[in-house]
Amino acid sequence: MAEQAFYDQLLIGWFALAGSVFLILLFISAPYGRHARGGWGPTVSNRLGWIIMEAPTLIVFDVLWLIGDYPTSAASLVFAAMWHLHYVNRTLIFPFRIRGDKDKRMPALVMLMGVIFNCGNGYVQARWIFTLSGGYPTEWLADPRFLVGAAVFLTGWYINLQADDILRNLRKPGETGYKIPKGGFYRWVSCPNYFGEVVEWTGWAIATWSIGGLAFAFWTFANLVPRALTNHKWYRDKFDDYPAERRAVIPYVL
Repeated sequence: MAEQAFYDQLLIGWFALAGSVFLILLFISAPYGRHARGGWGPTVSNRLGWIIMEAPTLIVFDVLWLIGDYPTSAASLVFAAMWHLHYVNRTLIFPFRIRGDKDKRMPALVMLMGVIFNCGNGYVQARWIFTLSGGYPTEWLADPRFLVGAAVFLTGWYINLQADDILRNLRKPGETGYKIPKGGFYRWVSCPNYFGEVVEWTGWAIATWSIGGLAFAFWTFANLVPRALTNHKWYRDKFDDYPAERRAVIPYVL
């Protein structure tokens, strides 16, 4: 089977799997973070789990970038920079900035599922951009689709980063437990970090103008929106004074 045909079939399955994950997560919350619970097999530390889970986003993407047909074109370099803007932080910085209980753990199964997704998604994104697309010309960087997509991507990246900083600074060094986050997009939603990621990868889909990019945006929605709904309910159940006007993930909508 030619790689393009394989890629096309993979995309069909990728969309179908994302839809299935969305439906499952509406009823079963992933067992990590505040929703951690027993019965999911062996566990690893949160920090180690995050690093291992996210590492393929850099490894797979970078290998396919370097062996691709257009590794040094202007568009390839810009797309690689956008990808690294998010994932260097998520893989190499974020895990070491987590505060709270250092003994928190996640199921190794959750980590493994994250590794599998990130390997597959890294292939879907990088193989298209750097090889199967036939190459993005330099002129693409002035195309309205790229400009709008890049602006949306950077907006989502900023929202996500700001939300993570607010959460991290809720606790003083040595503190544990949960508090009501305030400021930034927390004025409107319980999970602006998830909202930011949905916006970010929607921008990526527009900037790359690719079915693979759309698949990633759909996956982000399918994975994070159910999680946001679960977190929103958790906040409302835990805190009697939780702001009633806040939505779960999309301001004024959801």
